[in-house]
Amino acid sequence: MRVIPSQSVEDAVAGLCVTANRHLPPDVRRAFLHRQAAESPLGRGALRQLLDNAELAGQLGLPLCQDCGLAVFFVEHGEDVRVEGLPVREAVNRGMVRGYREGYLRKSTCDPFTRDNPGDNSPAVVHFDMVPGDTLRISMMVQGASAEYSRAAMLDPALGAEGVREFVIRGVAEACRGVCAPMVAGLGVGGSFEWASLAAARALLRPLDRENPDPFLAGLEESLTQAVNRLGVGPLGLGGATTCLGVSALAAPCHPGTLPVALAIQCHSARRGQVTL
Repeated sequence: MRVIPSQSVEDAVAGLCVTANRHLPPDVRRAFLHRQAAESPLGRGALRQLLDNAELAGQLGLPLCQDCGLAVFFVEHGEDVRVEGLPVREAVNRGMVRGYREGYLRKSTCDPFTRDNPGDNSPAVVHFDMVPGDTLRISMMVQGASAEYSRAAMLDPALGAEGVREFVIRGVAEACRGVCAPMVAGLGVGGSFEWASLAAARALLRPLDRENPDPFLAGLEESLTQAVNRLGVGPLGLGGATTCLGVSALAAPCHPGTLPVALAIQCHSARRGQVTL
């Protein structure tokens, strides 16, 4: 059994929080560059500004966006590794608090009723999976307010793929009022109601230029991306051909009497990162 000190987890998470908030993922940058050719002069200008913003954030050590959001973690815990010291959840939370403090990142969490802000961005939102192996892989997403424009529904099973397609297009169109486009969409279909919601968020971890290994889902993603872009919202909502940089989907078997579906959204920064211990 391999042993990892909890201090190593805390240190890794602290660094991950800073890096994810300051550096645009390379695949998102490539998507901006790729979409420039299809854009109007106004749209190209908006994408150019987003690229300039990303470059300056990296050079100056500033966050990509003032909304440094909720810190959401997906931990894949190898069955042959043990974390010694603090429980993993506590080590992740301590690392997140330290990273947000040391990186001068805005602390966003607040009490849902009083709206009081504890001032340290806690608690971290942590999801666990037990997996084979002796490593601990920690993926992080920064979820600003835009990400909370996500939604879930239980569709009539008879609606099938067309119902899912309509749910996504309508959901994106409604979310555009609060999301800084071009956005990235995660889609969870099937499983149980709670599985679909988590799968939609998890789908956002896949790089935009990595094709879905499931041919049906790959085709669905492509057709949904094209359909959403026909909405014409465009970069920064100024109109244009790029409302969505890509759709990533996960699916699982569900009950014959149900069709759970969930849509998770990230803004154009799509801040995420990963570390393996």
